[in-house]
This record gives sequence, C-alpha cells and structure tokens, in this order.
Amino acid sequence: MVRRSLKEEWFAAIAAIQFLTRLPIPVVVPFEPRVLARSVAYFPLAGLAIGVLTAGLAWLLSFVLPLWPASILTLAVWLGLSGGLHLDGWMDTADGVLSHRSRERMLDIMKDSRVGAMGAAAAILLLMLKASLLVELMGYGITALLPALIAASCFGRTAMALAIVGWPPARKTEGLGSLFNGVNKRRTAVNYVLSVVFCYIILNVNGVNEINSLSISLVASLFMSLIVWGFGGWLARKLGGLTGDTYGAINEAVEAAILILTVVGVRLWM
Repeated sequence: MVRRSLKEEWFAAIAAIQFLTRLPIPVVVPFEPRVLARSVAYFPLAGLAIGVLTAGLAWLLSFVLPLWPASILTLAVWLGLSGGLHLDGWMDTADGVLSHRSRERMLDIMKDSRVGAMGAAAAILLLMLKASLLVELMGYGITALLPALIAASCFGRTAMALAIVGWPPARKTEGLGSLFNGVNKRRTAVNYVLSVVFCYIILNVNGVNEINSLSISLVASLFMSLIVWGFGGWLARKLGGLTGDTYGAINEAVEAAILILTVVGVRLWM
C-alpha cells in the first residue's frame, strides 16, 4: 500500500514537470485524470527547474553580451522551457475576453488556434515588460536573478493551482482545463507550501537572514494570491468559469508581477 502510494506520488511529480516543461525526462507516466490531479501539488518543481535554468543562463550571458540581448535570449529560453504553453493561454485569453462578445462567443474565440490582434498585442507587451525587468535584475547579478526567477516561476505555478480549485471550469468536458477537475484543496495547499519553502531557501542561501527570508516569501505569496483573486475572479465573471487558457494567463500575469515586485524591492534595499 505504501509502495503504491509512493509510486503514485513519484508519477505525479514527474507528470508535473513533463506537463509544464519541455525538459526531457525519460520516464513513461500515465497521463490519467488521477495522476494529473495529484500532479498539481508538484507544479512548483517545474517552476524551480525553470527558475534555476533561466537565472543561471541570464547570469552567464550578462558577462558576454550587453544586457538587452542577454535578456532577450534568456526570455527566449524561458519561453522554450515551458513550450510556450502559458504564453499561448495569455494570447488566447486576451483575444477572447477583450473581444467584448457574448460569453459563448468569447469561449469560441479562445478555442481558435489563430492569434488575433489583441492576443498579439498582449503578447508583445508582456514580453517587452519581462525583458525590461530582466535587464534591471541582471544589473544586480545572480543574487537578484536567482530569487526573482525562482519566485516568479514557482508562484506562477501555484497561481494556476489556486485558480483550478478557486473557480469552476467554464467548459466541463473540453480543453486542458477539464483534465484537472479532480484537484482538491489539500493538493493545492502542498503546492502553496512548496513555493514558499523554495523561495525561503533560495533567499536564505543568498545571505538573507531567516526572518527576512520568511517574511519576503510570505509577502510574495500573499501578493500572488491577491493577483489570482482579482484577475481570476474577473476572468471567471466574464467567462462563467475558467479554462486551461486562463490558467496560463494567470501564470503569466503572476510571473510578471513577481518580477515587478522584485525589481521594486532591490531598487529600495540593494
């Protein structure tokens, strides 16, 4: 019984990384509803991997390239590591909700594989914002980059978990969002705690004392929760629930917001 439970948790952790990243993990995982529901607890593992890789790359590139080219290349790799999954959701959500059509029509627009004007504009603005924030963080070195990118990537994945349990799906049986209908609050709580712990550890490793590390981690988690509550609630009211696309949009919004919060923090205290 214990062995079976551990095996299921192992599959869930691998599924989280395989689903949310393009990292090659040679393990065959059954992508069944039960496994996917369990995997939500381990979403921050995917965020941790993406954060460490992008921060390390940004730091190395900042030594050999001007900051703007280094930032753009880092952002390209960041996008590639997630397979563009969340950015696609951001664009589809912008196309749908900014069309100001009926609820049913907005959902139809979001299913369309073509990108409209609002989706393209939203993507360009988001990428420009992230690139400019990375440029600022690179100026402070790895001590700013590593906590910022790990926090952004981990809390972005926690935001999706909160959205999954916080609002009903707009489509009951269609789309990626419907795969996570069985997620419970306990799994989301584990996700939340993991992100706070990862953030705390990386701050502490970077020389921030225990009290400040915990305080910063909790402030970041509360900031993320407010964004999910505001943005997720607005989307749910527009669409009658949330979809896989809106989960991706919420992730992108939280990532950008955490980067902004970090830049404000380092400018004030470093």
